[in-house]
Amino acid sequence: MREPALPAYGGQAVIEGVMMRGRQAVAIAMRAPNQEIVVHTEKLSGVYRSKITKVPFLRGLIMLWDALGLGMRALTISANTQTGEEERIEGPALYLTLFLSLAFGIGLFFLAPAAAGQLAERYLGWSAWLGNLLEGLVRLMLLVGYIWAISFVPDIRRVFAYHGAEHKTINAFESGAELTPEVVAGYSLEHPRCGTAFLLTLVLLSILLFSLLGPLPVFWRLASRVLLLPVLAGLAYEYIRWTASHIESPLVRWLVRPNLALQHLTTREPSLDMLEVAIKAFQTMRSHEGVAS
Repeated sequence: MREPALPAYGGQAVIEGVMMRGRQAVAIAMRAPNQEIVVHTEKLSGVYRSKITKVPFLRGLIMLWDALGLGMRALTISANTQTGEEERIEGPALYLTLFLSLAFGIGLFFLAPAAAGQLAERYLGWSAWLGNLLEGLVRLMLLVGYIWAISFVPDIRRVFAYHGAEHKTINAFESGAELTPEVVAGYSLEHPRCGTAFLLTLVLLSILLFSLLGPLPVFWRLASRVLLLPVLAGLAYEYIRWTASHIESPLVRWLVRPNLALQHLTTREPSLDMLEVAIKAFQTMRSHEGVAS
């Protein structure tokens, strides 16, 4: 029987597996090289149950920062499961990799488009409004183009298939369905709380916010793109939260169409054995939440 008030469970695809997160626990299920399903569980920090989750905008920043760390840890655990003890990623090498990945993302998706807009204003004589609009369009194209390009990498395609398995499992649960691979396979690849939807929302909001800043010296233009990231993240989090809780509204369903459409680039139809892994992660997480699956 479907529960009267369903918790907003979330998840993430990892290497050969899926992470499922509740309010008290997280479970990562992975298909090991020997084809067995390996499960890792952890208790979540108190931030997921604290009063901070009721403070708009601030909750988004704290939850997203915690989720970023949790997601990186899950990816590391899944990578180590595939490589074995001799090639474990840990210590300084791990932190350096995380730092470089974050710096690359900020540089590619925020600083490079800002530089393109600045160059258009300086050498083409464009107005600040047109320069900011160009910056936003470049950022949007980079995001979509990057996702499209990496989708051709075989290993990434498998991660995207596990992403689809995560969505289908949560959709099946929220519909009150039996969680078996055969049943879950029939559910949608789309979900309104997806991280892909968050990224697209953040980029679209950046076009509006940065356009309001008007002309800026190059230093402050680049600095503002980094300094205002927390503001954009908080706004995007609240928007995704609001649309997910009002998804039955025809207006909201129209608003989220772009977000759902982009998910077709970051998800693939999973196989039954991938769905088995996602269901295992979900049921393990639920058992550690103290709830029957």
